[in-house]
Amino acid sequence: MKLLVILYVTALVVAAPPPSTTNPENSKNVEILKFYNDNSGLGTYNFGYEQSDGTRQEQLGEINNVDSETGSLRVKGSFTWIGPDGVSYTVTYVANEDGYNPQIEQGPGGAVPAGVLASLAG
Repeated sequence: MKLLVILYVTALVVAAPPPSTTNPENSKNVEILKFYNDNSGLGTYNFGYEQSDGTRQEQLGEINNVDSETGSLRVKGSFTWIGPDGVSYTVTYVANEDGYNPQIEQGPGGAVPAGVLASLAG
């Protein structure tokens, strides 16, 4: 059970979106457009939000093999933000017993070379 708690906390920390790098003046006026948080209390949860500055996140978590000593947490999700260059960046990930596996995408006009994105995604 301690392993499940450790995996859960690790997944939440790893999956958190990066801090906003937008203009501080604009970030004072950011509004939450959508928010949901469903937790069954039995090992599954689903949450997400969307903000007026283009930042959004969605995440679904579930415990595999609940009745087993080898139970583990599987988390799937994504987060998106608008960089200071005005480009939309999205990280889609799966975190499970095999580790954290992200895929990074950037919108049109993105300045990060494909090789750098591939190295960041592992």
